[in-house]
Amino acid sequence: MSDLDYFTLFSLPQHLHIDLAALEKTFYAQSRKLHPDRFASRPPEEQQAALAASSRLNDAYRTLRDPILRTEYLLSLQGIQLQEQSRAATDAARASGTEKKQVAPPDLLEEAFELNMALEELKMSGDDPDARAQLESFRTRFTAMLSETQQDLEALWTAWDSSFDAADRANQQASTQAMVALLNRRSYIRNLVRDVNAALESQATPER
Repeated sequence: MSDLDYFTLFSLPQHLHIDLAALEKTFYAQSRKLHPDRFASRPPEEQQAALAASSRLNDAYRTLRDPILRTEYLLSLQGIQLQEQSRAATDAARASGTEKKQVAPPDLLEEAFELNMALEELKMSGDDPDARAQLESFRTRFTAMLSETQQDLEALWTAWDSSFDAADRANQQASTQAMVALLNRRSYIRNLVRDVNAALESQATPER
């Protein structure tokens, strides 16, 4: 089991649109087979092996049932480790006390600059209605961008699945590159939304 990729573990093709009901059914069936009670009288090494298999099964299930984690995992199978989503990058940043590297989409550089100016203005002016209104406008724009990114990703999932079934390596590669760019864009926009929300919430919290 440890040598199987997550898709094979659940007898699923390497698709980005998957049968979630089948995923769940297989998960519970395999979980029952690995339940600790079944191995209570077995040698310690078998108990440890079952525990490890159960842990990997849980990780696989959590990954495949989430569409974004599923996409990142599939990309990892293609040898691509996204810097934004990399656990290693997160751990390294935390250990060094620095922020994780962000890949800024060129078309969002001006948006990010304007947002930073608005955040500074709100910080300097206090709970100014005009500054808050500007940040609310940013939040609306960025939330709409996230929705558009999601729609674009879903279209790419369909393109990937079709090219995978047809063994069309050229279109698989094109879909892969487009998904990498979109996931980085999505992560960057989510960070912008996070910054806006944090600023608005801090202003809404009364001082003690």
